[in-house]
Amino acid sequence: MDSEIRTAFAHPSERAEAMRMNNPLDRISVRDHIVEVEIGAFQDERGTIQRVRFNIVVEVRPLTDPVDDDVDRILSYDRVTEAIAESLAEERLNLLETLAERVAARILRASQAVRVFVRIEKLDRGPGALGVEIVRSREARVQAAGAPADNGARPHPRLVFLGNGAIASANLPDWIDQARAGGQPLILCVGAPDFEVPETGHRMTQRRIDLLAIEQNAWVLAARDERCKVVATRTELDWAMKNGQISVWAPSKIVLDAVDGPAVGRGDAVALAAWFAASFEASEMIVIGAGLPETADVAMRAVPLDQVTL
Repeated sequence: MDSEIRTAFAHPSERAEAMRMNNPLDRISVRDHIVEVEIGAFQDERGTIQRVRFNIVVEVRPLTDPVDDDVDRILSYDRVTEAIAESLAEERLNLLETLAERVAARILRASQAVRVFVRIEKLDRGPGALGVEIVRSREARVQAAGAPADNGARPHPRLVFLGNGAIASANLPDWIDQARAGGQPLILCVGAPDFEVPETGHRMTQRRIDLLAIEQNAWVLAARDERCKVVATRTELDWAMKNGQISVWAPSKIVLDAVDGPAVGRGDAVALAAWFAASFEASEMIVIGAGLPETADVAMRAVPLDQVTL
């Protein structure tokens, strides 16, 4: 496999010599494509833009009919660069390995693509280039799936924001029953608990402390009803929605990894939940025991604690 990767990025004459007996497929390539992006697992990489270089080779199924100089008949270079841009725009990533997998998967959706070689390198983390190289094939993806492919459809959950009075209420289990009665996936959101959080005077560290305060309250809610599971990632939430699990959102990872993060004021937990609801295309957001934000990109309604009917 290592030799195949090296061959993929070698000079065409070397590649031809190495593969002359193997009936190689046609190839297209995008080389030295540099993007400036925030990426990385280390703390000093957060809030920092660095250069990332992409080299990608795609093996494609040869056309049986004449190309006729028609761009619509071939796998365009634009499909490759779009796969890079879409993968970077999806969310902030920690690992080049994750980015490489997502770029490869997007390219392999093209009907002509048979196999893809992806090399990604960070150019600003040291005196040299630090990177990863992977090779992925359409055949391997089908074999690894072992089940019908995901059609990409995402459920539209009902999101319920619970104020601290609602969390403490003896009626909480009944309200949860009402919220999930329609059969939609249910996600619960909370704000910070009713105690003062530490003040740092530093924007980035304060943001983390404020988010962690919300997560503390998420665990308080989970302790009130064992059906509620605290989740932090989109993967966990997707699985929970598809499998009938009630989720309580722990916001730190999704908020901090968002490419276009929420423009909400500090302490405005309902507005933060509304941003999250819109990002998951929630069918509606119900707010129990708290006020509504001035604007939101999701249908919302507020319910007073003494009039809860969901």
